[in-house]
Amino acid sequence: MKSRIEGTEVFISKILRIGVIVSAIVIGFGLILLFATGKSGYPGSFFPTSLGDIFSGLAVLKPYALILTGLLILIITPVFRVGISIFTFLKEKDYMYVIITTIVFVILVISFLLGKVE
Repeated sequence: MKSRIEGTEVFISKILRIGVIVSAIVIGFGLILLFATGKSGYPGSFFPTSLGDIFSGLAVLKPYALILTGLLILIITPVFRVGISIFTFLKEKDYMYVIITTIVFVILVISFLLGKVE
């Protein structure tokens, strides 16, 4: 039983590490484009605040959209870890932690959905 828990923890740590590395690479690429072009890719003082705006800017490699995508990856990485923990606790049949972790996961998702940028 202990080896399965350790295996899961190693898997989760790899996922977290990969998320941070991918985020850093995407942000770095966006910064390189920003400094190379001298432009954010958006007119004036417009900054994308919705996922649709970010992903449409990402499709055409706008520097600011790349930087924001890297930040989104960085934010989503620990949320992904909480989601994986739900299944880990289910495997271990630790239902109290399944409930607690599910509540935390739902709160995180709701906070992202209700978040407002002004």
